[in-house]
Amino acid sequence: MIAGIELGGSKTVVAIGSGQGTIIAQHRFPTHGPVETLSTAVAWLKARGTPAALGIAAFGPVGIVPSSPHYGRILNTPKTEWQNFHVIDFLITEFPQCRLVIETDVNAAALSESRLGAARNLDDVAYITIGTGIGAGILSGGRLIHGALHSEFGHLKVPRAPGDDFAGVCPFHQDCLEGLASGPAMALRWGIPAHELPSSHPAWEMEAWYLAHGILSLAAVVSPARVIIGGGISQAADFHEKVYTILQKVANGYFPPLLVPNYVVPPMLGQDAGICGALLLAGEML
Repeated sequence: MIAGIELGGSKTVVAIGSGQGTIIAQHRFPTHGPVETLSTAVAWLKARGTPAALGIAAFGPVGIVPSSPHYGRILNTPKTEWQNFHVIDFLITEFPQCRLVIETDVNAAALSESRLGAARNLDDVAYITIGTGIGAGILSGGRLIHGALHSEFGHLKVPRAPGDDFAGVCPFHQDCLEGLASGPAMALRWGIPAHELPSSHPAWEMEAWYLAHGILSLAAVVSPARVIIGGGISQAADFHEKVYTILQKVANGYFPPLLVPNYVVPPMLGQDAGICGALLLAGEML
C-alpha cells in the first residue's frame, strides 16, 4: 500500500494510491493541532491497511534534509502548536515497518506538476502557493531544490507597490512577500476575505504586482521554464494573466524564459497537486 499525507496550513489530506501519483481514495479535513491531525490521518489509513511507504508533504519550515538533526520536525512556524513537533517520529510509532519520507508541500506539488500536470516534461519548474502563507517549491535540472533547509520564497523582501503603506502581517518579517500578499494580509488590508473581493477590485492588481516581483527574483536565481501558481488566492478570475502582464513589464525583456507563452499558469492537478506529489515521493522509496 502506497500512502500520502499533505499537511497544509488550513487543511490536511490523506490518501492511498500508486507510486506514479494516482489517487485511489482520499480524505480531506481541517488542520488542527499535530496530535489530533495526524491521529485522524493514521486512523483513516489503518482502516484501509498498513502502508509500505508513506510520503509526507508538509507546510514549513520543516526539516527535510535527511542528514540534519531537524529531519522530520516542524520548525519555527507561525502555527505555534506545531513548533518543534516531530512528524516522522509520530508516524514511525504508528507504522514501524513503513518507509517514510518528508518534503515541503510546495516541493511535492512542483514534483507532481512536472510529471503529471501543467509542467509535464519540464525539468526546471517553480510551484508557488498563496493561501494562509506563501511558499514555493523549485525543481531545477529535474531535482527538487534543498539547501541547508529549503526555499523560503514567501519571506523574500520585495519592493513595495507604489503608495502601499500597509504594515504587513508576518510575525517574523512584517512586510515580506507573505506579510504583504498572503490570504491573511489581503483580509486585513482590505477588511474582507479575498474570496469576497470582486474581480474588478484594485486588490487583485496589487496582489499580482507583488507576485510578479517575487517571480522576478526566482527568474534571476533559478530560472524556471514555467511558474505554476496555486492555492486559494490564485483562483481569482484572470489572476495568472495579471501576474504575467506585470512580470513582463518589470522584467523588461531581460530574461528570455519569461518571454514564452504560458509562462505563469494555474496547476493542472488543482487541489490534488500536493497529495499526488506525496504519493510520488512514497513510490520512490520502494
